[in-house]
Amino acid sequence: MTRHSAVRKSTIPLQSEWSGNESKSESSAALVGRAQNGDVDAFELIYNEHSGRVYALCLRLMGGEQTAATELMQDVFVRAWKNLAKFRGESAFSSWLHRLAVNAMLENARSDKRRVERVLPMEDTSQIGAFSPGDSPDLRIDLERAIARLPAGARTAFVLHDIEGYQHKEIAAQLGVAVGTVKAQVHRAHKLLIQALDK
Repeated sequence: MTRHSAVRKSTIPLQSEWSGNESKSESSAALVGRAQNGDVDAFELIYNEHSGRVYALCLRLMGGEQTAATELMQDVFVRAWKNLAKFRGESAFSSWLHRLAVNAMLENARSDKRRVERVLPMEDTSQIGAFSPGDSPDLRIDLERAIARLPAGARTAFVLHDIEGYQHKEIAAQLGVAVGTVKAQVHRAHKLLIQALDK
């Protein structure tokens, strides 16, 4: 398999870990129930259990900017505490947190007016950093770096579609743009990633 076929086939070795880890010594449902009743210690345990995965998602959504990812993660857990009563247990708690993270990022992007992006022509890839063969022998690290270097609009569409599994229509509704715009941004991301990984 060539380096760029991973991008074309969307079999990127980056998978979300948003389920399966919810059967520790005390079940997630019991912890959430306690936290919904105001138990701060239970919420701290929830934070300890989920913060790593939430941070990883935030880091990808924020293009590898650690400070921005940390701020977004903090925002997610503040929102989680404030909105715990709204969690009804119809899905895994981790899925609910995931949705909070995506919504927080999108809301912050809109409020900061980052949604209005400067669009580069497809031929102008000069702002995507080049990789030298010595940067990293590991495709996963190269891919993470390439994703972080994507323009924000293309990165957001790519992460939500190819990594997190949202449909174009869902992404368009969240971003407040046309479905065609999302498809174009995902396509643009694929093309830029292929170019970056082939260097």
